[in-house]
Amino acid sequence: MARLRRIFSLQDFEPAARRRLPKSVFGFVAGGAEDGRAVQGNRAAFDDYALRPRVLVDVSARSQAVTLFGKRYASPFGISPMGACALCWFEADLALARAASAAGLPFVLSGPSSIPMERVIKEAPGAWYQSYLPAGRERIGRLLERAATAGYEVLVVTVDVPVGANRENNLRNGFGMPVRLNLQLALDGLLHPRWLVGTLATTLLRSGIPHFENYAAERGAAIIAAERGAQFAPRDAFTWSDIGWIRSQWKGKLVVKGILRADDARRAREEGADGIVVSNHGGRQLDGAIAPLRVLPEVVEAAKEAVVMMDGGIRRGTDVLKALALGAKFVFTGRPMLLAAAVAGEEGVRHAIALLRQEIDRDLALLGCADISALGRDMLAE
Repeated sequence: MARLRRIFSLQDFEPAARRRLPKSVFGFVAGGAEDGRAVQGNRAAFDDYALRPRVLVDVSARSQAVTLFGKRYASPFGISPMGACALCWFEADLALARAASAAGLPFVLSGPSSIPMERVIKEAPGAWYQSYLPAGRERIGRLLERAATAGYEVLVVTVDVPVGANRENNLRNGFGMPVRLNLQLALDGLLHPRWLVGTLATTLLRSGIPHFENYAAERGAAIIAAERGAQFAPRDAFTWSDIGWIRSQWKGKLVVKGILRADDARRAREEGADGIVVSNHGGRQLDGAIAPLRVLPEVVEAAKEAVVMMDGGIRRGTDVLKALALGAKFVFTGRPMLLAAAVAGEEGVRHAIALLRQEIDRDLALLGCADISALGRDMLAE
């Protein structure tokens, strides 16, 4: 595809997506909370570590495959859960899921997504499901039953969103959930005809107004509406006891996402979590929250037998290697993959995956490490 010829790294997708997407949609994807300090901090944390390569090592047969929850993945990264992807590309959730599945990687379907989970897992077997969980255990139970019946084996519960964040960039751009059609968005859409025709018009003509399909057991509200209103019940009364109850109901693997403290990691393990994702929600919730990479070693120490994963700021193969050297078993990346979908759909995501995979392979050779499982703290300097 011609539009991918000048895309040489994950960062290159950002300016390309900025040109294609309306300002409000791009800001929703790329922006963070308040002053964006947490977003910037996630990237800056990687600069605190330098790599210490070994030389004259036989690296002619390299492997970046990893085993997670008993399943072998081709590379040590997956695609993070992201909501309202339909605003970026027609059926973007499927574009992301199919590309990940074809590459032998996990895709995590977000609860606030617009393609029914049953269709996603049919087209991308092995996908994971992420939820913020609706209010009330009866509703949670019905959602868990739906996910299990659909065939999901890994449930990711995001726990760092008790209330919505202060995303001022969205307010300045006139953006909110649901998306309210107004003059500002209409004019912005007219200035981005490829998005207007290829995404908005195609979605409305082929599928109608997208809805939040997977937040609860039943279909949710429309993503696009005449008036804005509350989409999700508050989660500020959700506690560790609820995680314990979910563990008693869910027979698959349980992952808790949004951990930034050793004591919370220990509690997640005690409540029966099989895995933990060290995450500050990509800098989209509490501005100034510590970067996941900075707390990764202490969380790994506290988590013991639980599988520790990480997201936040992953843009390069060296970022992946640094996170794994600090103890993560796996990492996830979100924004670059969604921006890749915004640029070229499934083909764009496949290209993004290939770029990151190629970087990891090259970086392993340059580091003098033939197998990614051999990465350790001795390969880093602070």
